[in-house]
Amino acid sequence: MQTLRLALLFLVPAIICTSFYPRPAKYRLKTIVLDAGHGGKDPGTHGKKTKEKDVTLAVVLKLGKLLKAKYPDVKILYTRMTDNFIELHERAAIANRNNADLFISIHCNSGPAHVCGSETYAMGLHTSEGNLKVAKRENAVVLKEENYLQKYGGFDPSSPMAHIFFANVQNAYLDRSLSLAQKVEHQFVNQDGKKSRGVKQAGFIVLWKTAMPAVLIELGYLTHAKEEKVLHGKEGQDEAAKSILKAIGKYKDDLERGN
Repeated sequence: MQTLRLALLFLVPAIICTSFYPRPAKYRLKTIVLDAGHGGKDPGTHGKKTKEKDVTLAVVLKLGKLLKAKYPDVKILYTRMTDNFIELHERAAIANRNNADLFISIHCNSGPAHVCGSETYAMGLHTSEGNLKVAKRENAVVLKEENYLQKYGGFDPSSPMAHIFFANVQNAYLDRSLSLAQKVEHQFVNQDGKKSRGVKQAGFIVLWKTAMPAVLIELGYLTHAKEEKVLHGKEGQDEAAKSILKAIGKYKDDLERGN
């Protein structure tokens, strides 16, 4: 009897607490920030007739429209919606000010004429010279900003050590960022029939200051004749947006199921 009384003594408060204090609400993906790389005075890389800033903006606007239609409860924000120049630190700041749950930066690549394929990056230490070259090219945008040495703590975009510094900054969201990156590359291959160059890590300034899962997507190479033709056209841009939409959908489902 004494044992029963003691059990009831501990059980009753637990029942009361469960009854009057609801469980925490299930996590939801509420805000996504879409970043069209480059813009304005910064055209980015280019092919024979295509500028990176134009492709990235077109794909981002298409992706935003698709996301709004499929997920009306999710807030979609943009770092730019026109051909204007936005500094790298401000792109991350837009996401941070709005407490975004996801940051997606869209870019196009460049290289030797025979190289093609998509790549999706998360913040991290580059493991190859190729990854470092991509980070250097994207980070060189700071040279177009006023007082960039003061803004970025003396950052020199030509220095490999500077990129290693950014890459080594602790990223609490790395697992989720890599999860989304893998889903993006999977969709590019299986939905669009693209060649994937894989999921990679490197020290990108635009990802460095984001306080949420974040990826940088290189849609393809504008220096590759066939890929430039695809990315220059409406159909190719539509396909890219739809593939990223599906990847976000799978990421959202996994996240909200607690996986």
